Amino acid sequence: MQQTEEVLFAREDQLDDYTDQPPEISTEKYLIFSSDGLMYGIKAEQVKDIITDYAITYLPQVPPYVRGVINLRGQIIPMLDIRLRLGKMPQENFCGIVVDVDGSMVGILVDMVEQMVDVPLASILPVPTSSTEQSMVSGMCTLPDGNTMLELDCELLLHE
Repeated sequence: MQQTEEVLFAREDQLDDYTDQPPEISTEKYLIFSSDGLMYGIKAEQVKDIITDYAITYLPQVPPYVRGVINLRGQIIPMLDIRLRLGKMPQENFCGIVVDVDGSMVGILVDMVEQMVDVPLASILPVPTSSTEQSMVSGMCTLPDGNTMLELDCELLLHE
């Protein structure tokens, strides 16, 4: 009889372990930035640097959304203007986010870097419509502050 009671108590202890702990939610850090009134997110693991006040050297014979290149600590990095890439008007005041895309460094000119947030992966939903923006957006979700984040797919940003 005593052995049965020990087993029952052991099982109750195991149940307490499961009920006391909240279920683990899988999250990923995203850098949130704004461009033309929309909020975008890039996976933090892709972000290598945030830059301001860099002289961009113009390059001839490149797509119009490639504003030029910068020299960042001895590395030449092409700078893409996300506004031009999405068919919007360029803005003169901007900051840059340097990201790693398949081993290559690329700069993205954005209006403003907002914040770093943890996003539950289950909350990222597919984009419902087909548009130019969707071709570079792989998902969307609602942030804790109520804004909608469009998940920018940096690899698709480079393809026409």
